[in-house]
Amino acid sequence: MRRFIMQPGGGMPAHTNTVEHEQYVLAGRATIGIGDRTMEVGRGDVVYIPAGTPHWYRAHEGETFEFLCVVPNLPDRIEIVEKTGAHAAAGSPAP
Repeated sequence: MRRFIMQPGGGMPAHTNTVEHEQYVLAGRATIGIGDRTMEVGRGDVVYIPAGTPHWYRAHEGETFEFLCVVPNLPDRIEIVEKTGAHAAAGSPAP
């Protein structure tokens, strides 16, 4: 299990993981891109990210975004995805 805290307006660039992960939002709101989908999430929301699927985060201004991320007990490799095509159009943060 991992705990992430993103400052207002902060985020994480588009990337992939070799393992799936589930997330539970503890506080704040953010825009998240998963594959070709973009969604708004907030406290109490649960997010599923399939292994190998590009995803990114952008915390909303004025509030800290905090979530728990649960991953299987397997090796994981994170790779940054270049900002091109669908990711650029979806507004993913630059790597």
